Amino acid sequence: MRTRYPGMARPMPRRLPLRRRLSSAARWPLGVGLTSWRYIWRTVPLHRVEEEGDPQADRPPALPAGIELKEVQHHDDGAGPLFHRTYRTRIRDARLTAEELLERVAADPDSVAPTEFASFIKLHGEPGRMRVGDEYRVRMAGPWDGPVRVIERTPTSFRLVTLDGHLEAGQIRFSAQPRGEMIVFEIESWARSSSRVIDLLYDRLRMAKEVQVHMWVSMLQRVADAAGGRVTGGIDIHTRRVPDHATSGIAKRLSALRALPVNFDPDAPHPQSDGWRIDQYREALPSEPPGPPVDGGPFQIAQTLLRDYRIADPRMVRAYYDEDAPLVGRDMLLELRFLWFRTFGGCRVGPVTDEQRDVVGRPVQVWGWPYRTLEGHIEQGEMSWEVWKWLDTGDVEFRVHSYSRMVGTGNPFTVAGVWLFGQRQRRRYLTSACRRMRELTIQALRGEHAAGEEARTTTPSARPRSEAAWS
Repeated sequence: MRTRYPGMARPMPRRLPLRRRLSSAARWPLGVGLTSWRYIWRTVPLHRVEEEGDPQADRPPALPAGIELKEVQHHDDGAGPLFHRTYRTRIRDARLTAEELLERVAADPDSVAPTEFASFIKLHGEPGRMRVGDEYRVRMAGPWDGPVRVIERTPTSFRLVTLDGHLEAGQIRFSAQPRGEMIVFEIESWARSSSRVIDLLYDRLRMAKEVQVHMWVSMLQRVADAAGGRVTGGIDIHTRRVPDHATSGIAKRLSALRALPVNFDPDAPHPQSDGWRIDQYREALPSEPPGPPVDGGPFQIAQTLLRDYRIADPRMVRAYYDEDAPLVGRDMLLELRFLWFRTFGGCRVGPVTDEQRDVVGRPVQVWGWPYRTLEGHIEQGEMSWEVWKWLDTGDVEFRVHSYSRMVGTGNPFTVAGVWLFGQRQRRRYLTSACRRMRELTIQALRGEHAAGEEARTTTPSARPRSEAAWS
């Protein structure tokens, strides 16, 4: 049952009656025409980047526990490719803080909406504030209105999920963060079209896509006005597109890993005389005070990056897995990429290490895990990732240890490629993993947003050294 508050309008049905859809459709050409005219004469520079997305890294964040799921339109319910889009602007000379600005936008989203094309109408919740569970309808000058529900609210952000009848299936998040003397305001969405017809208009004909760009860009400008500031440096629009076939194909491959066994004996010796290659790398991370790991310090940050396998450079290796699955025993599908070649291999996470050791008379806290190759992988072996903290000095390190060797495959081109380029590519990958771990840890310590596209293209300057180079 819906709660009504004093002064709140009577809740409106989410699905529009036929007369309303027809009248909205009649307004649509006028709305699109006005939008197009203002789009052409826009003076704020737009910096647009579109690139290939990653089915794992670009999936929407998990829905918070305990929210109402009735009528939710998940991204899996949609059609066509998944789009992960970020609209970002920097606001200078604002009279409001980031929290005050976000509070003003959340209290009345319609106050910053481009009302000539879209407006926010509250269907459920107390006027003048936003709480989890509140519902809105985004009314557009067309035959489609977009019902949404609030699923997350923090002092500097709020997140919405689409409901049945929306043009899209997915989520969208609005956030404001202080950056020195400026405020960075972002609108980030993860969504697919709700049907094949909408996909045709959005992705193929690009009509709805450009209108949507104009709508959110206009909203960012209005947000800057609401803050009493001005847009500086233009507006950044970053789009990552994950093809529909990639998402479904990856899911099938990942599901098939459950029945596959590990293709070697982890408990047996692995001498180099039997063809096993041993690799050991070590990278110094920012240090912290001596003693147990500090809350929010480099050791814990590196743990999180490692648990989510954020260290892999997606230009070389992409990892797909069920983020809700426990870490121990997690199946991982690795897409190995070199030039225009792609090959897949399955791995399974082994036991997690979380212990204090005594190494040459010094206490060290160690946390990490290995993954082991599965049947059908072009190699067999184990790669172990660990974070070390020397408790006597506070030094923190990232360590990699692996042993592997080639196994037979029916594809002669794959065999030739591995023999010609495999070891060189392995060194590049492990070197990059060490570099990324250091850089992403530093970004997190600075409070920078390291979960998005910037983190995936980081190329730090520090060069890791092979363990053999350490005395």
